Amino acid sequence: MQIDRPDVVAAVSAAFERYETALVTNDVATLGALFRNDPLTLRYGITENLYGYDEIQAFRSARAPFGLERTREKTVITTYGTDFAVASTLFYRASLVGKVGRQMQTWVRFPDGWFIVAAHVSVIPNQDGA
Repeated sequence: MQIDRPDVVAAVSAAFERYETALVTNDVATLGALFRNDPLTLRYGITENLYGYDEIQAFRSARAPFGLERTREKTVITTYGTDFAVASTLFYRASLVGKVGRQMQTWVRFPDGWFIVAAHVSVIPNQDGA
């Protein structure tokens, strides 16, 4: 198995950036298009555990569309072979004073493209003092 093939990293990076843009602009349709439409898809959020695509979409549709701007650092995308990847990043929001957010996504390439099949978001005290 080849780890971090440049073409696969580029494809997942593009999908990840598309997700980021959709997230901060509250583009619910694009966010939905990037998660695998499957009852097995899951997302553990800061305050919610969502099982299945329908629960994820219901959460996204009900979410307030403000305060979504953020900055990121230490984004790491690692690919395994041609069909599996993990994307991880730290994020900061004005509303998270003294805290850092952590986001991890598991991406899988299906015949119709790359999709998130599992995601985890959490917030902890910022140990770097920022």
